[in-house]
Amino acid sequence: MLELRLVQATLFKNVVEALGDLFSTAHFNSSRTGLELQAKDNSRVTLIMLLLRAEAFDHYLCDRGLSMGLNLAGMAKAFCCTNNDDIITIKAEEDWSDTVTFTFESPEDGDEISYFHFDFMVINGVPLEIPEYPESEYQAIVRMPSAKFMPICNKLSSFGDRDTVVIISVDKESVDFLSRGKTGTLTIFCRETQTVDKPKEPTLIEMKEKVSLMFDLRYMNSSKASTLSDQVTISLSSKLPAVFEYKITEMSCIRYYMLPRNEGR
Repeated sequence: MLELRLVQATLFKNVVEALGDLFSTAHFNSSRTGLELQAKDNSRVTLIMLLLRAEAFDHYLCDRGLSMGLNLAGMAKAFCCTNNDDIITIKAEEDWSDTVTFTFESPEDGDEISYFHFDFMVINGVPLEIPEYPESEYQAIVRMPSAKFMPICNKLSSFGDRDTVVIISVDKESVDFLSRGKTGTLTIFCRETQTVDKPKEPTLIEMKEKVSLMFDLRYMNSSKASTLSDQVTISLSSKLPAVFEYKITEMSCIRYYMLPRNEGR
Protein backbone atom coordinates (compact mmCIF):
# COMPACT_ATOMS: atom_id res chain seq x y z
CA MET A 1 0.00 0.00 0.00
CA LEU A 2 1.11 3.55 -0.74
CA GLU A 3 -0.14 6.38 1.46
CA LEU A 4 1.65 9.70 1.81
CA ARG A 5 0.53 12.91 3.48
CA LEU A 6 1.80 16.48 3.53
CA VAL A 7 0.11 18.99 5.83
CA GLN A 8 1.30 21.82 3.59
CA ALA A 9 0.70 21.07 -0.11
CA THR A 10 2.51 24.20 -1.31
CA LEU A 11 5.76 22.51 -2.32
CA PHE A 12 4.29 19.62 -4.28
CA LYS A 13 1.48 21.66 -5.81
CA ASN A 14 3.66 24.55 -7.01
CA VAL A 15 6.26 22.27 -8.55
CA VAL A 16 3.68 20.20 -10.45
CA GLU A 17 1.92 23.35 -11.71
CA ALA A 18 5.19 24.86 -12.90
CA LEU A 19 6.44 21.70 -14.60
CA GLY A 20 3.09 21.21 -16.32
CA ASP A 21 3.89 24.20 -18.52
CA LEU A 22 6.95 22.46 -19.93
CA PHE A 23 6.48 18.71 -19.60
CA SER A 24 3.47 16.60 -20.50
CA THR A 25 4.30 13.51 -18.44
CA ALA A 26 6.45 12.48 -15.49
CA HIS A 27 7.63 9.39 -13.62
CA PHE A 28 6.63 9.23 -9.95
CA ASN A 29 8.74 6.66 -8.09
CA SER A 30 8.03 5.71 -4.51
CA SER A 31 10.14 3.52 -2.26
CA ARG A 32 10.60 3.02 1.44
CA THR A 33 13.07 5.93 1.49
CA GLY A 34 10.99 8.57 -0.28
CA LEU A 35 9.17 9.90 -3.34
CA GLU A 36 10.90 11.07 -6.50
CA LEU A 37 9.47 12.85 -9.53
CA GLN A 38 11.33 12.90 -12.85
CA ALA A 39 10.32 14.80 -15.97
CA LYS A 40 12.26 15.08 -19.24
CA ASP A 41 11.77 17.33 -22.24
CA ASN A 42 11.27 15.66 -25.63
CA SER A 43 14.76 16.56 -26.81
CA ARG A 44 16.27 14.92 -23.69
CA VAL A 45 18.27 18.06 -22.98
CA THR A 46 16.71 18.81 -19.61
CA LEU A 47 15.69 16.55 -16.75
CA ILE A 48 14.03 17.87 -13.62
CA MET A 49 13.93 15.88 -10.43
CA LEU A 50 12.01 16.52 -7.23
CA LEU A 51 13.17 14.44 -4.29
CA LEU A 52 11.13 14.21 -1.10
CA ARG A 53 12.57 11.86 1.49
CA ALA A 54 10.20 9.87 3.69
CA GLU A 55 11.06 12.07 6.69
CA ALA A 56 9.75 15.13 4.82
CA PHE A 57 6.19 13.78 4.98
CA ASP A 58 3.86 14.01 7.94
CA HIS A 59 2.84 10.43 7.19
CA TYR A 60 4.68 8.00 4.91
CA LEU A 61 3.74 4.39 4.18
CA CYS A 62 5.16 2.47 1.22
CA ASP A 63 5.24 -1.32 1.46
CA ARG A 64 7.12 -1.77 -1.81
CA GLY A 65 8.42 0.30 -4.69
CA LEU A 66 5.97 1.72 -7.20
CA SER A 67 6.64 3.57 -10.46
CA MET A 68 3.78 5.64 -11.83
CA GLY A 69 3.68 7.37 -15.19
CA LEU A 70 1.28 10.30 -14.88
CA ASN A 71 0.00 13.10 -17.09
CA LEU A 72 1.74 16.10 -15.55
CA ALA A 73 -0.07 18.73 -17.59
CA GLY A 74 -3.46 17.35 -16.57
CA MET A 75 -2.42 17.18 -12.94
CA ALA A 76 -1.27 20.80 -13.04
CA LYS A 77 -4.69 21.91 -14.32
CA ALA A 78 -6.45 19.94 -11.59
CA PHE A 79 -4.19 21.29 -8.86
CA CYS A 80 -5.03 24.85 -9.88
CA CYS A 81 -8.41 24.19 -8.27
CA THR A 82 -6.81 23.62 -4.86
CA ASN A 83 -5.29 25.86 -2.20
CA ASN A 84 -1.66 26.04 -1.12
CA ASP A 85 -2.52 25.39 2.52
CA ASP A 86 -4.57 22.26 1.79
CA ILE A 87 -3.54 18.93 3.29
CA ILE A 88 -2.52 16.58 0.47
CA THR A 89 -2.75 12.77 0.64
CA ILE A 90 -1.44 10.50 -2.13
CA LYS A 91 -2.81 6.96 -2.08
CA ALA A 92 -2.59 3.78 -4.18
CA GLU A 93 -4.30 0.58 -3.09
CA GLU A 94 -2.83 -2.83 -2.28
CA ASP A 95 -3.54 -4.33 -5.70
CA TRP A 96 -1.48 -1.58 -7.40
CA SER A 97 -4.39 -0.81 -9.74
CA ASP A 98 -3.71 1.61 -12.55
CA THR A 99 -5.01 4.60 -10.60
CA VAL A 100 -3.59 6.86 -7.89
CA THR A 101 -5.71 9.22 -5.80
CA PHE A 102 -4.66 12.70 -4.72
CA THR A 103 -6.84 14.13 -1.95
CA PHE A 104 -6.77 17.83 -1.04
CA GLU A 105 -8.43 18.68 2.25
CA SER A 106 -9.12 22.12 3.63
CA PRO A 107 -7.32 22.64 6.96
CA GLU A 108 -10.36 24.49 8.28
CA ASP A 109 -12.17 21.56 9.91
CA GLY A 110 -11.99 19.64 6.64
CA ASP A 111 -15.08 21.44 5.33
CA GLU A 112 -13.97 20.96 1.70
CA ILE A 113 -12.31 17.87 0.24
CA SER A 114 -11.27 17.37 -3.40
CA TYR A 115 -10.45 13.95 -4.85
CA PHE A 116 -8.45 13.60 -8.05
CA HIS A 117 -8.06 10.14 -9.60
CA PHE A 118 -5.24 9.87 -12.15
CA ASP A 119 -4.73 6.90 -14.44
CA PHE A 120 -1.23 5.54 -14.94
CA MET A 121 0.35 6.11 -18.33
CA VAL A 122 2.91 4.18 -20.32
CA ILE A 123 5.89 6.51 -20.74
CA ASN A 124 8.71 5.69 -23.11
CA GLY A 125 11.95 5.17 -21.25
CA VAL A 126 12.54 4.28 -17.64
CA PRO A 127 13.44 6.54 -14.70
CA LEU A 128 17.12 7.35 -14.79
CA GLU A 129 19.67 6.52 -12.14
CA ILE A 130 21.39 9.88 -11.95
CA PRO A 131 24.92 9.81 -10.51
CA GLU A 132 25.80 12.47 -7.99
CA TYR A 133 29.20 13.80 -8.96
CA PRO A 134 31.41 15.31 -6.25
CA GLU A 135 31.83 19.07 -6.35
CA SER A 136 35.46 18.59 -7.32
CA GLU A 137 34.31 17.30 -10.74
CA TYR A 138 32.87 20.70 -11.70
CA GLN A 139 34.85 23.57 -13.15
CA ALA A 140 32.82 26.15 -11.24
CA ILE A 141 30.11 26.25 -8.58
CA VAL A 142 28.04 29.35 -7.91
CA ARG A 143 25.81 29.80 -4.88
CA MET A 144 23.45 32.75 -4.87
CA PRO A 145 20.06 33.75 -3.42
CA SER A 146 17.07 32.47 -5.38
CA ALA A 147 15.52 35.91 -4.96
CA LYS A 148 18.45 37.28 -6.95
CA PHE A 149 18.73 34.53 -9.58
CA MET A 150 15.12 34.44 -10.74
CA PRO A 151 14.81 38.20 -11.44
CA ILE A 152 17.97 37.87 -13.52
CA CYS A 153 16.32 35.09 -15.54
CA ASN A 154 13.18 37.21 -15.94
CA LYS A 155 15.18 40.13 -17.29
CA LEU A 156 17.03 37.91 -19.73
CA SER A 157 13.85 36.26 -21.00
CA SER A 158 11.97 39.55 -21.34
CA PHE A 159 14.71 40.70 -23.70
CA GLY A 160 14.20 37.65 -25.90
CA ASP A 161 11.42 35.12 -26.49
CA ARG A 162 10.48 31.51 -25.66
CA ASP A 163 13.50 30.16 -27.55
CA THR A 164 15.98 32.52 -25.94
CA VAL A 165 19.30 31.04 -24.88
CA VAL A 166 21.59 32.31 -22.15
CA ILE A 167 25.36 32.03 -21.85
CA ILE A 168 26.62 31.62 -18.29
CA SER A 169 30.28 32.47 -17.79
CA VAL A 170 32.20 32.19 -14.53
CA ASP A 171 35.57 33.53 -13.47
CA LYS A 172 37.07 34.22 -10.04
CA GLU A 173 35.35 37.57 -9.62
CA SER A 174 31.89 37.19 -11.14
CA VAL A 175 29.25 35.07 -12.83
CA ASP A 176 27.94 36.64 -16.04
CA PHE A 177 24.63 35.99 -17.81
CA LEU A 178 24.29 36.92 -21.50
CA SER A 179 21.02 36.71 -23.41
CA ARG A 180 20.85 36.95 -27.20
CA GLY A 181 17.70 38.57 -28.54
CA LYS A 182 16.64 39.39 -32.10
CA THR A 183 17.83 42.97 -31.80
CA GLY A 184 20.93 42.60 -29.65
CA THR A 185 22.29 41.19 -26.39
CA LEU A 186 21.79 41.77 -22.69
CA THR A 187 24.58 40.98 -20.22
CA ILE A 188 24.21 40.95 -16.44
CA PHE A 189 27.35 40.78 -14.27
CA CYS A 190 27.08 39.44 -10.72
CA ARG A 191 30.19 39.93 -8.65
CA GLU A 192 30.97 37.71 -5.70
CA THR A 193 29.78 39.19 -2.43
CA GLN A 194 31.41 38.27 0.85
CA THR A 195 29.29 36.98 3.70
CA VAL A 196 30.69 39.67 5.98
CA ASP A 197 29.37 42.42 3.70
CA LYS A 198 25.98 40.84 2.98
CA PRO A 199 25.39 38.06 5.49
CA LYS A 200 21.86 37.42 4.23
CA GLU A 201 22.54 37.68 0.49
CA PRO A 202 25.92 36.19 -0.35
CA THR A 203 26.91 35.25 -3.90
CA LEU A 204 29.77 32.79 -3.61
CA ILE A 205 31.97 31.44 -6.41
CA GLU A 206 34.17 28.36 -6.27
CA MET A 207 36.20 28.07 -9.47
CA LYS A 208 38.83 25.59 -10.61
CA GLU A 209 38.93 27.04 -14.12
CA LYS A 210 36.94 29.48 -16.22
CA VAL A 211 33.83 28.08 -17.85
CA SER A 212 31.31 29.46 -20.36
CA LEU A 213 28.23 27.42 -21.35
CA MET A 214 24.97 28.03 -23.23
CA PHE A 215 21.52 26.89 -22.02
CA ASP A 216 17.83 27.09 -22.90
CA LEU A 217 16.59 29.91 -20.70
CA ARG A 218 12.97 28.74 -20.56
CA TYR A 219 13.93 25.73 -18.44
CA MET A 220 15.84 27.87 -15.97
CA ASN A 221 13.05 30.41 -15.71
CA SER A 222 9.90 28.31 -15.36
CA SER A 223 10.05 26.88 -11.87
CA LYS A 224 8.45 28.15 -8.71
CA ALA A 225 11.36 26.67 -6.81
CA SER A 226 12.68 30.15 -6.06
CA THR A 227 9.75 30.70 -3.70
CA LEU A 228 10.50 27.43 -1.92
CA SER A 229 14.26 27.75 -1.43
CA ASP A 230 16.45 30.65 -0.31
CA GLN A 231 19.43 29.60 -2.40
CA VAL A 232 20.25 28.13 -5.79
CA THR A 233 23.49 26.23 -6.41
CA ILE A 234 24.71 26.19 -10.03
CA SER A 235 27.33 23.53 -10.83
CA LEU A 236 28.99 23.91 -14.23
CA SER A 237 31.31 21.74 -16.29
CA SER A 238 31.91 21.37 -20.01
CA LYS A 239 32.03 17.58 -19.52
CA LEU A 240 28.97 17.02 -17.31
CA PRO A 241 25.33 18.10 -17.30
CA ALA A 242 24.92 21.36 -15.42
CA VAL A 243 22.97 21.13 -12.17
CA PHE A 244 20.71 23.88 -10.82
CA GLU A 245 19.77 22.77 -7.31
CA TYR A 246 17.22 24.30 -4.97
CA LYS A 247 17.57 22.75 -1.53
CA ILE A 248 14.21 23.07 0.14
CA THR A 249 14.96 21.30 3.42
CA GLU A 250 17.53 18.80 4.61
CA MET A 251 15.13 16.15 3.31
CA SER A 252 14.01 17.55 -0.04
CA CYS A 253 15.35 19.35 -3.09
CA ILE A 254 14.64 20.20 -6.72
CA ARG A 255 17.37 19.66 -9.30
CA TYR A 256 17.48 20.74 -12.91
CA TYR A 257 19.96 18.74 -14.99
CA MET A 258 20.73 20.50 -18.28
CA LEU A 259 22.97 19.64 -21.18
CA PRO A 260 24.71 22.74 -22.54
CA ARG A 261 23.63 23.81 -26.00
CA ASN A 262 25.95 23.68 -28.96
CA GLU A 263 26.13 26.69 -31.23
CA GLY A 264 24.59 24.66 -34.04
CA ARG A 265 21.57 23.39 -32.06
